[in-house]
Amino acid sequence: MRIDIATLFPEMLENYLSQSIVGRARKNGVFSLECHNIRDYTEDKHRRVDDTPYSERQGMLMQCDPIYNCFRSVTEGRKPHVIYMSPQGKTLTQKRAVELSKMDELFILCGHYEGVDSRVLETIVDEEISIGDYVLTGGELPAMVLVDCVVRMLEGTLSQADCYEDESHYNSLLEYPQYTRPEVWQGMKVPGVLLSGDHAKIAAWRREQQIITTLKKRPELLEKAALTHDDLAIIHKVTDEEKG
Repeated sequence: MRIDIATLFPEMLENYLSQSIVGRARKNGVFSLECHNIRDYTEDKHRRVDDTPYSERQGMLMQCDPIYNCFRSVTEGRKPHVIYMSPQGKTLTQKRAVELSKMDELFILCGHYEGVDSRVLETIVDEEISIGDYVLTGGELPAMVLVDCVVRMLEGTLSQADCYEDESHYNSLLEYPQYTRPEVWQGMKVPGVLLSGDHAKIAAWRREQQIITTLKKRPELLEKAALTHDDLAIIHKVTDEEKG
């Protein structure tokens, strides 16, 4: 996968996306990533990329030309999937991240100030994505979240697929509880089934704990999950116990 990010703060992105698991995957060629400074594509001698909006609203708005020039120069006639990080976009989900991970090229646009001239968005953007119903000062943090979320599902980033397939939200269920050494900590023991070596029992325990955790923390997610008769029995049991 190739990822290009258009931003006013490439150093901010480079610092994070060169570290840890994502950084190793990038170094190992699992994906390629380039951060492009939009200021390099303005024709203004002071490298300005913004101007006042045609309204009474305060603040500055990013102009069309620097962004469009950056996009044309970087893509060179190719047509990657273009994403604008925006609080107006659809909220990022694990399902959408999986879909994006199957694409060959992504071009991510980070806005700033009061946003971006709508005309360039209409010209190049395929979709807008938000990471939550709140507003940040720029699109850099959301872009890092998106790249991290997508890249970790590329083959070669994690050691094996079940590193993310068992995680929260992948199948509309939250992850089961996790434990490590010591076996006993402040009087609390690791569940005995995890020490049994019985893989079938461990798998059943994990599934049960996923159902219970989701029911208690995010019950609305169960509406989207593919539940078995055993899963439904667990839900009814927990619900009855809570009713007393």
